[in-house]
Amino acid sequence: MIDKERILVTVKTYPELSSKYGETVCTAGIREDGTWVRLYPVPFRRLDESEQYKLYDWIECRLRQHTADSRPESFRPVDARELVPVGHMDTSGQWHERRRMLLHRATVHTSLSELIRGAKNNALSLAVFRPERVVDFQWEETDRQWDPSKLAIVRAMASQPDLFDDGSWSRTFSIVNKLPYNFYYRFEDSEGRSARLRILEWQIGALYRNCLWRAKGDEEEALIKVRQKYFNSFLETDLHFFLGTTAAWHRRAPNPWMIVGVAPIPHVRQRSFFDHNDTEGTGRNDV
Repeated sequence: MIDKERILVTVKTYPELSSKYGETVCTAGIREDGTWVRLYPVPFRRLDESEQYKLYDWIECRLRQHTADSRPESFRPVDARELVPVGHMDTSGQWHERRRMLLHRATVHTSLSELIRGAKNNALSLAVFRPERVVDFQWEETDRQWDPSKLAIVRAMASQPDLFDDGSWSRTFSIVNKLPYNFYYRFEDSEGRSARLRILEWQIGALYRNCLWRAKGDEEEALIKVRQKYFNSFLETDLHFFLGTTAAWHRRAPNPWMIVGVAPIPHVRQRSFFDHNDTEGTGRNDV
C-alpha cells in the first residue's frame, strides 16, 4: 500500500516533446518537511483545465521511485488523475508561508561548487539557490520548430487511446508552440564563481508569448518586455532560483544545473518607529 504524499508545487517547466512520453512537463515541489520531489513524466496539458495545478498549489498523490531515472528526487505518479490541487499557498504577509517553506524548511544553497559536487555524487538534483549577484539577463535564438521526428511521434500518440482518461482531451489538444529563444541568467555565487544558466520555467515562455501578442508580433519589443520583468523588476526582490539537473547530464557535465524556476521573494519591510506609534495610537496595523 502506497500512501499519498503532500507536495507544494514550485516548478513547472515549459513543455518538451519526448519520443517516449509525448508532450511532457517536468513538475517539482517540496514536501512539508522541506525535501524535494520531481514528478516525471506528467501529461499536464492532457488534464482537464479544472484539474490543472498552478504554482504553489498543494497536490496529494502516490509516488513510485522512477526506475529509469537514478536521480534521488525523481518519482513517477502512480496515477496521473491524482495530480489535482487540494489547496493553495498564497502571497499574503509578503510571502510569509512561502518564505517559511522555501527559506526555512528547504535548504538554501549559495555555492555552485557545492551543488556540482552534490550532483556528481548523486546526492541531489533539485535545490533552492540564492545568487550573490545577478549580472545580466540574456537570450539566444534557437530552432523555431520542433524536431520533425519527435513531432510525428507525439502526434501519433495523441491519436491513440489514453490510459489517463477517456481520451476526450485529444479532441481539442494541440501541441504547444516551440519557443524561438532560450533565456539565461548570468550571476555570481557566494564564492565569486560566475555562471550562465538557462531558464526553463513555464512562466517565462508564457510571458514571452503574451508580450509577443501585445507587441503584435514584434519579437524585439517582446524580448525587451521579458527582460524588464526578469531583470529590472526581479532584481528589486530577494531573488532565488530553483535549480535542477537533467537525467542525461546529471553526473557528467562540468556544471549540470539549470534554472527550472524563479522565486522573486519580496523583501520584508521593516517596521519603523512611526509604524509602532501608529499601531498603538489607532489600533491599526498595516504592516
